[in-house]
Amino acid sequence: MPTNSDFRNSSGSCRLCIKAVKWVPVLIIVTVVGWSYYAYVVQLCWFTVTSPFERVYYLLCYHVFFVMFLWAYYQTIFTPIGSVPKKFKLSPIDIDKIKRADSEESQKMILERCAQNLPVSNRTVSGVIRYCDKCCVIKPDRAHHCSVCGECVLKMDHHCPWVNNCVSFTNYKFFILFLAYALLYCIFITLTSLRYFIMFWKIIDEKVEENKEVTPDFEGDGELIGMGRFHILFLFFIAAMFAISLVSLFIYHCYLVMRNLSTLEAFRAPIFRTGEDKNGFNLGRYNNFQEVFGDNRTYWFLPIFTSFGDGVVYPVRSLHQSTQQYDSAGVTQSFGDGVTFPERIHDEDTESLLGSRQRWADEDSPSHEVTHSLIREAAPV
Repeated sequence: MPTNSDFRNSSGSCRLCIKAVKWVPVLIIVTVVGWSYYAYVVQLCWFTVTSPFERVYYLLCYHVFFVMFLWAYYQTIFTPIGSVPKKFKLSPIDIDKIKRADSEESQKMILERCAQNLPVSNRTVSGVIRYCDKCCVIKPDRAHHCSVCGECVLKMDHHCPWVNNCVSFTNYKFFILFLAYALLYCIFITLTSLRYFIMFWKIIDEKVEENKEVTPDFEGDGELIGMGRFHILFLFFIAAMFAISLVSLFIYHCYLVMRNLSTLEAFRAPIFRTGEDKNGFNLGRYNNFQEVFGDNRTYWFLPIFTSFGDGVVYPVRSLHQSTQQYDSAGVTQSFGDGVTFPERIHDEDTESLLGSRQRWADEDSPSHEVTHSLIREAAPV
Protein backbone atom coordinates (compact mmCIF):
# COMPACT_ATOMS: atom_id res chain seq x y z
CA MET A 1 0.00 0.00 0.00
CA PRO A 2 1.49 3.38 -0.99
CA THR A 3 2.53 5.62 1.88
CA ASN A 4 2.56 9.41 2.18
CA SER A 5 6.30 9.45 1.44
CA ASP A 6 5.64 7.58 -1.81
CA PHE A 7 3.10 10.21 -2.85
CA ARG A 8 5.53 13.00 -1.95
CA ASN A 9 8.30 11.33 -3.95
CA SER A 10 6.05 10.86 -6.98
CA SER A 11 4.86 14.47 -6.69
CA GLY A 12 8.46 15.66 -6.48
CA SER A 13 9.38 13.59 -9.53
CA CYS A 14 6.47 15.07 -11.49
CA ARG A 15 7.57 18.60 -10.61
CA LEU A 16 11.12 17.83 -11.75
CA CYS A 17 9.79 16.42 -15.03
CA ILE A 18 7.67 19.51 -15.61
CA LYS A 19 10.64 21.78 -14.90
CA ALA A 20 12.77 19.76 -17.32
CA VAL A 21 10.12 19.95 -20.06
CA LYS A 22 10.00 23.74 -19.69
CA TRP A 23 13.64 23.91 -20.75
CA VAL A 24 12.98 22.10 -24.05
CA PRO A 25 12.25 25.30 -26.06
CA VAL A 26 15.42 26.90 -24.69
CA LEU A 27 17.45 23.82 -25.64
CA ILE A 28 15.99 23.98 -29.15
CA ILE A 29 17.11 27.60 -29.52
CA VAL A 30 20.58 26.84 -28.12
CA THR A 31 20.94 23.84 -30.44
CA VAL A 32 19.94 25.86 -33.51
CA VAL A 33 22.30 28.69 -32.55
CA GLY A 34 25.14 26.22 -31.92
CA TRP A 35 24.61 24.60 -35.31
CA SER A 36 24.40 28.03 -37.00
CA TYR A 37 27.78 28.89 -35.48
CA TYR A 38 29.33 25.78 -37.01
CA ALA A 39 27.62 26.30 -40.38
CA TYR A 40 28.62 29.96 -40.64
CA VAL A 41 32.11 30.01 -39.11
CA VAL A 42 33.37 26.65 -40.33
CA GLN A 43 31.45 25.79 -43.48
CA LEU A 44 30.91 29.27 -44.88
CA CYS A 45 33.78 31.45 -43.65
CA TRP A 46 36.51 28.85 -43.35
CA PHE A 47 35.84 26.42 -46.21
CA THR A 48 33.81 28.49 -48.69
CA VAL A 49 34.91 32.15 -48.56
CA THR A 50 38.19 32.49 -50.45
CA SER A 51 38.97 36.20 -49.95
CA PRO A 52 40.96 36.76 -46.72
CA PHE A 53 39.57 40.29 -46.31
CA GLU A 54 35.98 39.08 -46.77
CA ARG A 55 36.55 36.22 -44.36
CA VAL A 56 37.95 38.48 -41.61
CA TYR A 57 35.15 41.02 -42.11
CA TYR A 58 32.47 38.33 -41.92
CA LEU A 59 33.97 36.73 -38.82
CA LEU A 60 34.40 40.00 -36.93
CA CYS A 61 30.87 41.25 -37.60
CA TYR A 62 29.36 37.83 -36.99
CA HIS A 63 30.97 37.42 -33.58
CA VAL A 64 29.83 40.88 -32.46
CA PHE A 65 26.20 39.99 -33.21
CA PHE A 66 26.69 36.48 -31.82
CA VAL A 67 28.10 37.67 -28.46
CA MET A 68 25.50 40.41 -27.99
CA PHE A 69 22.70 38.02 -28.90
CA LEU A 70 23.85 35.36 -26.44
CA TRP A 71 24.48 37.94 -23.71
CA ALA A 72 20.97 39.39 -24.01
CA TYR A 73 19.45 35.90 -24.23
CA TYR A 74 21.29 34.77 -21.10
CA GLN A 75 20.16 37.84 -19.17
CA THR A 76 16.55 37.35 -20.26
CA ILE A 77 16.57 33.71 -19.12
CA PHE A 78 18.44 33.92 -15.82
CA THR A 79 17.38 37.31 -14.45
CA PRO A 80 15.06 36.59 -11.49
CA ILE A 81 11.50 37.81 -11.91
CA GLY A 82 10.38 40.79 -9.88
CA SER A 83 8.54 39.46 -6.83
CA VAL A 84 6.03 41.49 -4.85
CA PRO A 85 7.59 43.09 -1.73
CA LYS A 86 6.54 41.86 1.71
CA LYS A 87 4.76 45.14 2.45
CA PHE A 88 1.99 44.04 0.07
CA LYS A 89 1.43 40.70 1.77
CA LEU A 90 -1.62 40.54 4.00
CA SER A 91 -1.54 39.24 7.54
CA PRO A 92 -3.29 35.95 8.36
CA ILE A 93 -5.95 37.94 10.23
CA ASP A 94 -6.76 40.09 7.18
CA ILE A 95 -6.77 37.06 4.90
CA ASP A 96 -9.25 35.34 7.19
CA LYS A 97 -11.45 38.46 7.24
CA ILE A 98 -11.51 38.58 3.45
CA LYS A 99 -12.46 34.91 3.24
CA ARG A 100 -15.21 35.37 5.81
CA ALA A 101 -16.60 38.55 4.23
CA ASP A 102 -20.28 38.04 3.43
CA SER A 103 -20.40 40.51 0.54
CA GLU A 104 -18.23 42.12 -2.13
CA GLU A 105 -18.68 45.48 -0.44
CA SER A 106 -17.25 44.10 2.81
CA GLN A 107 -14.23 42.71 0.96
CA LYS A 108 -13.76 46.06 -0.75
CA MET A 109 -13.71 47.89 2.58
CA ILE A 110 -11.18 45.44 4.04
CA LEU A 111 -8.89 45.75 1.01
CA GLU A 112 -9.16 49.55 1.02
CA ARG A 113 -8.11 49.60 4.66
CA CYS A 114 -5.19 47.23 4.03
CA ALA A 115 -3.99 49.25 1.04
CA GLN A 116 -4.38 52.72 2.55
CA ASN A 117 -0.60 53.11 3.00
CA LEU A 118 0.40 51.32 -0.19
CA PRO A 119 1.17 53.06 -3.52
CA VAL A 120 -1.58 51.42 -5.60
CA SER A 121 -3.72 53.23 -8.15
CA ASN A 122 -4.89 50.35 -10.37
CA ARG A 123 -8.27 48.77 -9.69
CA THR A 124 -10.40 45.90 -10.91
CA VAL A 125 -13.32 46.37 -13.30
CA SER A 126 -15.64 46.79 -10.31
CA GLY A 127 -13.33 49.41 -8.76
CA VAL A 128 -11.91 47.16 -6.03
CA ILE A 129 -8.26 47.04 -4.94
CA ARG A 130 -6.54 44.29 -6.93
CA TYR A 131 -5.93 41.29 -4.69
CA CYS A 132 -4.37 37.90 -5.49
CA ASP A 133 -6.05 35.13 -3.53
CA LYS A 134 -3.31 32.67 -4.53
CA CYS A 135 -0.37 34.73 -3.25
CA CYS A 136 -2.46 36.53 -0.60
CA VAL A 137 -1.02 39.91 -1.60
CA ILE A 138 -2.39 43.21 -2.77
CA LYS A 139 -1.15 43.54 -6.33
CA PRO A 140 1.10 46.51 -7.03
CA ASP A 141 0.31 48.55 -10.12
CA ARG A 142 0.99 46.62 -13.35
CA ALA A 143 1.69 43.37 -11.45
CA HIS A 144 -0.11 40.16 -12.46
CA HIS A 145 -0.17 36.56 -11.31
CA CYS A 146 1.68 34.16 -13.61
CA SER A 147 0.17 30.69 -13.55
CA VAL A 148 3.39 29.18 -14.93
CA CYS A 149 5.72 30.81 -12.39
CA GLY A 150 3.10 30.38 -9.65
CA GLU A 151 3.45 33.89 -8.21
CA CYS A 152 2.65 37.55 -8.82
CA VAL A 153 5.21 39.25 -11.06
CA LEU A 154 6.05 42.97 -11.16
CA LYS A 155 5.04 44.65 -14.42
CA MET A 156 4.39 41.32 -16.05
CA ASP A 157 4.44 41.48 -19.84
CA HIS A 158 3.98 37.80 -20.67
CA HIS A 159 5.46 34.40 -19.91
CA CYS A 160 7.77 33.37 -22.74
CA PRO A 161 8.43 29.62 -23.17
CA TRP A 162 11.44 30.37 -25.43
CA VAL A 163 13.27 31.89 -22.47
CA ASN A 164 11.52 29.79 -19.79
CA ASN A 165 10.93 32.94 -17.79
CA CYS A 166 8.44 35.72 -17.27
CA VAL A 167 9.18 38.86 -19.25
CA SER A 168 8.65 41.50 -16.60
CA PHE A 169 10.09 44.60 -14.97
CA THR A 170 13.46 43.03 -14.19
CA ASN A 171 14.26 41.68 -17.67
CA TYR A 172 12.07 43.60 -20.13
CA LYS A 173 15.03 45.60 -21.44
CA PHE A 174 16.99 42.36 -21.88
CA PHE A 175 14.09 40.79 -23.77
CA ILE A 176 13.87 43.68 -26.23
CA LEU A 177 17.64 43.61 -26.77
CA PHE A 178 17.42 39.84 -27.24
CA LEU A 179 14.85 40.37 -30.02
CA ALA A 180 16.93 43.16 -31.56
CA TYR A 181 20.23 41.26 -31.61
CA ALA A 182 18.56 38.03 -32.70
CA LEU A 183 17.02 39.92 -35.62
CA LEU A 184 20.36 41.52 -36.55
CA TYR A 185 22.07 38.13 -36.21
CA CYS A 186 19.60 36.50 -38.61
CA ILE A 187 19.65 39.39 -41.09
CA PHE A 188 23.46 39.41 -41.18
CA ILE A 189 23.61 35.65 -41.83
CA THR A 190 20.91 35.90 -44.50
CA LEU A 191 22.62 38.72 -46.39
CA THR A 192 26.14 37.31 -46.24
CA SER A 193 25.13 33.76 -47.19
CA LEU A 194 22.79 34.85 -50.02
CA ARG A 195 25.59 34.94 -52.62
CA TYR A 196 26.66 31.38 -51.82
CA PHE A 197 23.07 30.22 -51.61
CA ILE A 198 22.49 31.44 -55.20
CA MET A 199 25.77 29.85 -56.30
CA PHE A 200 24.59 26.55 -54.84
CA TRP A 201 21.36 26.57 -56.85
CA LYS A 202 23.20 27.50 -60.04
CA ILE A 203 25.35 24.41 -59.64
CA ILE A 204 22.23 22.26 -59.12
CA ASP A 205 20.58 23.73 -62.22
CA GLU A 206 23.68 23.04 -64.29
CA LYS A 207 23.76 19.44 -63.11
CA VAL A 208 20.07 18.97 -63.88
CA GLU A 209 20.51 20.43 -67.41
CA GLU A 210 23.42 18.06 -68.03
CA ASN A 211 21.29 15.15 -66.75
CA LYS A 212 23.85 14.43 -64.07
CA GLU A 213 23.02 13.09 -60.64
CA VAL A 214 23.12 15.68 -57.85
CA THR A 215 24.95 14.06 -54.94
CA PRO A 216 26.26 15.51 -51.66
CA ASP A 217 29.89 15.00 -52.75
CA PHE A 218 29.89 16.68 -56.19
CA GLU A 219 32.12 19.73 -56.74
CA GLY A 220 31.07 22.90 -58.45
CA ASP A 221 33.52 25.67 -59.16
CA GLY A 222 35.59 24.89 -56.11
CA GLU A 223 33.71 27.18 -53.77
CA LEU A 224 31.11 24.75 -52.45
CA ILE A 225 32.39 21.27 -51.72
CA GLY A 226 30.76 18.28 -50.01
CA MET A 227 28.08 18.59 -47.32
CA GLY A 228 29.07 22.21 -46.68
CA ARG A 229 26.75 23.41 -49.44
CA PHE A 230 23.78 21.87 -47.65
CA HIS A 231 24.75 23.50 -44.36
CA ILE A 232 24.81 26.84 -46.16
CA LEU A 233 21.49 26.12 -47.84
CA PHE A 234 19.72 25.36 -44.57
CA LEU A 235 21.54 28.18 -42.79
CA PHE A 236 20.11 30.69 -45.27
CA PHE A 237 16.58 29.29 -45.04
CA ILE A 238 16.51 29.11 -41.22
CA ALA A 239 18.07 32.56 -40.76
CA ALA A 240 15.59 34.10 -43.20
CA MET A 241 12.67 32.32 -41.55
CA PHE A 242 13.64 33.49 -38.06
CA ALA A 243 14.27 37.04 -39.32
CA ILE A 244 10.76 37.22 -40.79
CA SER A 245 9.18 35.95 -37.56
CA LEU A 246 11.28 38.23 -35.34
CA VAL A 247 10.76 41.50 -37.20
CA SER A 248 7.04 41.75 -36.42
CA LEU A 249 7.56 40.82 -32.76
CA PHE A 250 10.39 43.33 -32.37
CA ILE A 251 8.41 46.16 -34.01
CA TYR A 252 5.41 45.37 -31.79
CA HIS A 253 7.48 45.61 -28.60
CA CYS A 254 9.07 48.85 -29.80
CA TYR A 255 5.53 50.19 -30.14
CA LEU A 256 4.74 49.04 -26.59
CA VAL A 257 7.85 50.78 -25.22
CA MET A 258 6.96 54.04 -26.96
CA ARG A 259 3.43 53.89 -25.47
CA ASN A 260 4.59 52.60 -22.05
CA LEU A 261 2.39 49.53 -22.28
CA SER A 262 2.92 45.90 -21.47
CA THR A 263 1.49 43.17 -23.68
CA LEU A 264 -1.24 42.52 -21.10
CA GLU A 265 -2.10 46.22 -20.90
CA ALA A 266 -2.29 46.45 -24.69
CA PHE A 267 -5.04 43.84 -24.69
CA ARG A 268 -6.70 44.98 -21.46
CA ALA A 269 -6.21 48.62 -20.52
CA PRO A 270 -5.27 49.34 -16.88
CA ILE A 271 -8.09 50.63 -14.71
CA PHE A 272 -7.61 53.58 -12.36
CA ARG A 273 -9.91 55.28 -9.85
CA THR A 274 -11.14 57.48 -12.70
CA GLY A 275 -11.74 54.51 -14.99
CA GLU A 276 -10.04 52.59 -17.77
CA ASP A 277 -7.15 54.38 -19.49
CA LYS A 278 -4.71 52.74 -21.90
CA ASN A 279 -2.54 55.89 -21.77
CA GLY A 280 -2.47 56.06 -17.97
CA PHE A 281 1.29 55.41 -17.82
CA ASN A 282 2.13 57.20 -21.07
CA LEU A 283 4.62 60.02 -20.37
CA GLY A 284 5.75 60.78 -23.92
CA ARG A 285 7.94 58.67 -26.19
CA TYR A 286 11.32 59.76 -24.84
CA ASN A 287 10.36 59.41 -21.17
CA ASN A 288 8.72 56.06 -21.90
CA PHE A 289 11.93 54.90 -23.56
CA GLN A 290 14.00 56.09 -20.61
CA GLU A 291 11.78 54.25 -18.16
CA VAL A 292 12.91 50.97 -19.74
CA PHE A 293 16.43 51.83 -20.95
CA GLY A 294 17.50 54.50 -18.45
CA ASP A 295 19.04 57.91 -19.07
CA ASN A 296 22.65 56.83 -19.66
CA ARG A 297 23.10 56.40 -23.41
CA THR A 298 26.27 54.36 -22.88
CA TYR A 299 24.22 51.44 -21.55
CA TRP A 300 21.14 51.72 -23.73
CA PHE A 301 22.10 48.87 -26.05
CA LEU A 302 23.98 46.73 -23.54
CA PRO A 303 22.20 43.94 -21.60
CA ILE A 304 22.82 45.74 -18.30
CA PHE A 305 19.94 46.70 -16.03
CA THR A 306 19.31 50.44 -16.30
CA SER A 307 15.52 50.70 -16.03
CA PHE A 308 14.04 53.41 -13.82
CA GLY A 309 12.18 52.58 -10.66
CA ASP A 310 11.66 49.62 -8.40
CA GLY A 311 8.93 47.83 -10.33
CA VAL A 312 6.29 48.83 -7.76
CA VAL A 313 5.67 52.56 -8.22
CA TYR A 314 5.17 54.09 -11.65
CA PRO A 315 4.57 57.73 -12.61
CA VAL A 316 1.10 58.23 -13.99
CA ARG A 317 -0.84 60.99 -15.70
CA SER A 318 -1.97 63.74 -13.33
CA LEU A 319 -5.67 62.84 -13.52
CA HIS A 320 -4.87 59.46 -11.92
CA GLN A 321 -2.87 60.88 -8.99
CA SER A 322 -4.18 59.83 -5.60
CA THR A 323 -3.31 60.83 -2.06
CA GLN A 324 -2.71 57.18 -1.27
CA GLN A 325 0.11 56.93 -3.80
CA TYR A 326 1.76 60.35 -3.52
CA ASP A 327 1.97 62.74 -0.62
CA SER A 328 1.23 66.44 -0.83
CA ALA A 329 4.87 67.29 -1.52
CA GLY A 330 4.83 65.10 -4.63
CA VAL A 331 7.09 62.38 -3.31
CA THR A 332 6.99 58.94 -4.84
CA GLN A 333 7.09 56.25 -2.19
CA SER A 334 9.53 53.47 -2.90
CA PHE A 335 9.21 49.78 -2.21
CA GLY A 336 11.31 46.87 -3.35
CA ASP A 337 14.98 46.53 -4.17
CA GLY A 338 15.18 48.66 -7.29
CA VAL A 339 16.28 52.21 -7.86
CA THR A 340 13.72 54.84 -6.93
CA PHE A 341 13.11 57.45 -9.58
CA PRO A 342 11.35 60.81 -9.22
CA GLU A 343 7.68 61.09 -9.98
CA ARG A 344 6.88 62.38 -13.43
CA ILE A 345 3.49 64.06 -13.65
CA HIS A 346 1.84 64.52 -17.02
CA ASP A 347 -0.08 67.81 -17.23
CA GLU A 348 -2.89 67.41 -19.74
CA ASP A 349 -3.77 71.10 -19.57
CA THR A 350 -0.35 72.00 -20.98
CA GLU A 351 -0.59 69.75 -24.01
CA SER A 352 0.01 71.51 -27.29
CA LEU A 353 1.31 70.90 -30.78
CA LEU A 354 4.80 71.52 -29.42
CA GLY A 355 4.59 68.65 -26.98
CA SER A 356 3.39 67.94 -23.47
CA ARG A 357 5.14 69.08 -20.34
CA GLN A 358 6.45 66.58 -17.85
CA ARG A 359 6.82 67.91 -14.31
CA TRP A 360 9.34 65.96 -12.26
CA ALA A 361 8.63 66.06 -8.54
CA ASP A 362 11.75 65.46 -6.49
CA GLU A 363 11.99 64.15 -2.97
CA ASP A 364 14.02 67.20 -1.99
CA SER A 365 11.03 69.49 -1.49
CA PRO A 366 10.53 72.14 1.28
CA SER A 367 8.88 69.48 3.42
CA HIS A 368 12.12 67.51 3.33
CA GLU A 369 15.73 68.42 3.83
CA VAL A 370 16.69 70.22 0.64
CA THR A 371 14.67 72.38 -1.76
CA HIS A 372 14.94 71.28 -5.34
CA SER A 373 12.71 71.13 -8.44
CA LEU A 374 13.13 70.15 -12.04
CA ILE A 375 11.02 70.93 -15.09
CA ARG A 376 11.52 68.69 -18.05
CA GLU A 377 10.09 68.91 -21.54
CA ALA A 378 8.99 65.59 -23.05
CA ALA A 379 8.67 64.56 -26.65
CA PRO A 380 5.14 64.61 -28.08
CA VAL A 381 3.09 61.49 -27.57
